[in-house]
Amino acid sequence: MTVTPPGAEPTEGARAWNQQAIARLEREAARSADTHLLHLSFAGFPGIDFYFKDEAAHASGSLKHRLARSLYLYALCNGRLREGQAVVDASSGSTAISEAWFAGLLGLSFTAVMPACTSPAKIRDVRTLGGHCDLVANPARVHARALEHAAGGACHLDQFGLAERATDWRGNNNIAESIVGQMRLEAYPEPRWIVCGAGTGGTSATIGRYLRYRRLGTRMCVAEPRGGAFAEGWHRRDRDARATRPTLIEGIGRPAVEPGFLFEIADRVCEIDDAASISAAWLLESLLGRRYGGSSGTNLIACLQLAAEMRERAETGSIVTLLCDRGERYAETLFDADWLGAHGIALGPWRDTLRLAIDSGEWKPPEDP
Repeated sequence: MTVTPPGAEPTEGARAWNQQAIARLEREAARSADTHLLHLSFAGFPGIDFYFKDEAAHASGSLKHRLARSLYLYALCNGRLREGQAVVDASSGSTAISEAWFAGLLGLSFTAVMPACTSPAKIRDVRTLGGHCDLVANPARVHARALEHAAGGACHLDQFGLAERATDWRGNNNIAESIVGQMRLEAYPEPRWIVCGAGTGGTSATIGRYLRYRRLGTRMCVAEPRGGAFAEGWHRRDRDARATRPTLIEGIGRPAVEPGFLFEIADRVCEIDDAASISAAWLLESLLGRRYGGSSGTNLIACLQLAAEMRERAETGSIVTLLCDRGERYAETLFDADWLGAHGIALGPWRDTLRLAIDSGEWKPPEDP
C-alpha cells in the first residue's frame, strides 16, 4: 500500500484510490433502501397524524449513517483523506459507530474519541466494527483530543465543525428530501411540523434549509434537553451560550453552541426534561414493538406538545419526527431500572402524562417532574 504524505503531489495511484473510495461510498448509498416512515394515530388527537422516520434501520444503526457517509465524501472530495491514512473523530457514540462502519468499508483504521461515560454498548459496537476508542474522562476535552490525533497525521472528520456543510441540503437523497417524498400520498402531505434534535446541527440545518428551498409551509421544531446549548443560544441568538444543566440524553443537548447550529432556521425550540425523554423512549417500545434511544423520546415529547397546541386551535395536519438510533445500545443505561434509580429518574409521573396525552389530547406535565 502506497501512502501519499501530506502536502505531496498526489500520484496516479493516490488519485485512483480516491476515485475508488468515492465509488464505494456511492455503491453503498445505491444499495441502501430508504428508511421507513412509520405512521401512528392517537385517540386524543383526531385529525392529527404522527409519522416517525426510522433512521435506526440504517446498516450502522442510526441517523448518523447519513452523516458519516457525507463526512467521508467531504474529506475525499476535498483531498483531506488519503489511502492508508488513519481517521479520527470526537463522538459520544452513534456517529462513531457509523464512522467505524464506513472505515471498514474503505479499509481504513478509525479512532473514536469518546467521553468515558458513553454507553458501554456503544463502545463495544465501535470496537466490534474494528474501531479504536480513546476514552476521555472530561467530556469537554474530546474535541481537543481528536485534534491531537489529527496533529499526528490522522484525518479529522470533524462532525461538529463540518456537519452542516458536508451534507447536500438541496437534495441528493438527504433526509428532508426523503421525508417530503414519502409524505406525498398521505392525507396531509405537507406536514405542519418536522421535529428533530440538535447534536452536530447538521440534521436541523439540512431540514430547515430544504423546507425553505422547496418553499414549503412546514415549520421545524428542535427538540432539546432542558438547558441545552442550542436552546440557550436560540432564545438569545447568542453563539457564546453554554448549557445551563447536564443531560443524560446522548447525542443531543450539547454543552456549547456548535458551528453547525443555525438558530435562524428553527421556528421553535421545545425544551424537554430527561425523565420525560426516557419515559417517552419506553413508550415508543410499546407503540412500535422495538426500542429506540433517548433522543427519539425527546422528539416524541415535542410532537405531543405541538399536537396538543394544534388540538386546542382545532387544527388538523401531520407531524413528522425521527427515530434516531437503536435502543439496544442503552440496555445498561436508559432501559435499566437500577441505572435510572441511581440517577434519580422516576418514570411513573411522566408515564401518566404521556398516557393522558395519547388518550385525551391533554398535555399536563407532572407538577414535580
